[in-house]
Amino acid sequence: MSTSPSLDSMRELVVGTEESVTLLDGSRRAFINFDNASSTPFLHSVLDRVNEFAPLYASVGRGSGYKSHLSTEAFAQARATIGRFVGASLDTHAVILGKNTTEALNRVAHCLQLSQGDVVLTSLMEHHSNDLPWRRSAEVHHIGLCDDGSLDIGHVTELLERFQGRVRAVAISGASNVTGYINPIHDIAALVHDAGGVIVVDAAQLAPHRTIDMLDEEDPRHIDFLAYTGHKMYAPLGIGALVALRSAVRACEPEIVGGGTVDFVTEDDVVWSRLPEREEAGTPNIVGAIGWAQAIDELTDLGMDRVATHESELAAKMLSSLEDAPKVEVFGDPKPSGSRDRLGVVTFRVKGISHRLIAAILGYEGGIAVRTGLFCAHTYVQKLLGLSADASETIARGMRSGDRPQVPGLVRASFGIYNTVAEVEDLVAMLDVIAAERYAGEYVLDPETGAYAPADCDLWGEGEDAWSPRGCT
Repeated sequence: MSTSPSLDSMRELVVGTEESVTLLDGSRRAFINFDNASSTPFLHSVLDRVNEFAPLYASVGRGSGYKSHLSTEAFAQARATIGRFVGASLDTHAVILGKNTTEALNRVAHCLQLSQGDVVLTSLMEHHSNDLPWRRSAEVHHIGLCDDGSLDIGHVTELLERFQGRVRAVAISGASNVTGYINPIHDIAALVHDAGGVIVVDAAQLAPHRTIDMLDEEDPRHIDFLAYTGHKMYAPLGIGALVALRSAVRACEPEIVGGGTVDFVTEDDVVWSRLPEREEAGTPNIVGAIGWAQAIDELTDLGMDRVATHESELAAKMLSSLEDAPKVEVFGDPKPSGSRDRLGVVTFRVKGISHRLIAAILGYEGGIAVRTGLFCAHTYVQKLLGLSADASETIARGMRSGDRPQVPGLVRASFGIYNTVAEVEDLVAMLDVIAAERYAGEYVLDPETGAYAPADCDLWGEGEDAWSPRGCT
């Protein structure tokens, strides 16, 4: 008989699920968090593991004391867990720990030592972290989109043929943080390997929700570089990983140098450490790695297939409910039947109402947290909205002059393992209220931030009560 936790019991294992918040009218209700694609709350077991380890913590590496030996071993075990979760072996892969996915992707761009003659293919759906680093040193071309916002795989082949012999890398997200589309990373890997390049996968969104296998190097569909992070996986902030084939990073000189990256230094020479240490300058985030490994063990025990099924059911529930909401427009695949083939992310707008006002009403009157804006994927959202190049340039000029309110955007609800069908129903009910303009508050726009807040309302307390909202009645 399986002893893995049920999804119902998993909700109890997540910190903050029973936390209540004060609404605009002064009442209180359980907080609903649908901003998981940005960051997830912690697991109780992660906090317990960190607190258990804290009295035994010491610097890793060369310390001779008991605590240093124990910390070094715990850190090594955490590294192995983080690599194993994505199908990596420490014999053939380097698991380089750092702050987050963004840092890891910048590290790859540095490692490849690109020049302006080199071509990197990325896509129009990328998070900025998998677009901007490549623009610094290579000729970047963007893989296009289909009409529904999904990746145009045929365009990958076309670009590889057009720039034959010059493509150093294809950098692609495992899944979109905007529409939840899951990209066929292994099929793309086979194409780029055949063209003589490498594949770099931003797995920040994919890893918390689906099983990943980087595959053996001999397999033409293998992944060369993969980046993911702990803070989207119910683990502490400030810990992420670049998992890479050792053969792909063996010749790389470290981007950040200093303590821990060297074996020996003279006045004129440096002997770099072996991988992964030479890529981890300074004292590493030992506690973060241990907490992340605990979260990975919890997710593994639960089963990633069960995670995917649960979150897909939540997405299907929301999409089916919105079919009868004519003022709500969903971006990406709006069909409930397609929810199994993408992440539990539903991105939408309510026609005629600012995305930022929608988010404010949901928060102040419904106690519901969502994400609003361009989701660090500005190019993608502009394409989804059908903005012309001239319209985008007008917005850019406005931003340079401080005109934030005109920036377009959407609203995103993203689900985690602890969310429930009842919470989805609450969100849909609030959207009905917003679409009918039956919300209670009067909201004003802050021209500096572009955000909305209730008029004449000092919602928050002061001093020791600063974290205790008071309501606005």
